[in-house]
Amino acid sequence: TELIVGLILVIGSIIIAWASSAYAWTIFGRDLNFLSAAWIFFKGGLFWFILMIGLLFIILGISDLKE
Repeated sequence: TELIVGLILVIGSIIIAWASSAYAWTIFGRDLNFLSAAWIFFKGGLFWFILMIGLLFIILGISDLKE
C-alpha cells in the first residue's frame, strides 16, 4: 500500500504543478501557479515536502515487496 500511496503522491504533485502553470488558478485573489515566482518559498517547500513523502512511501513499498 505504501507503493501505491507514494506513486499517487508523486504523480499527483507533478500533475498539480503542471496544471497550475498551464491554467489560471486563483483563490482569494492570489495566484496559485506553483511554477511562478509568487509564493516560491512556501509553495516550493510544500511541493518538495509532498514529493519526498511520496518517494519515501515508494521506497518503503519496494522494501516491503522484497520481504
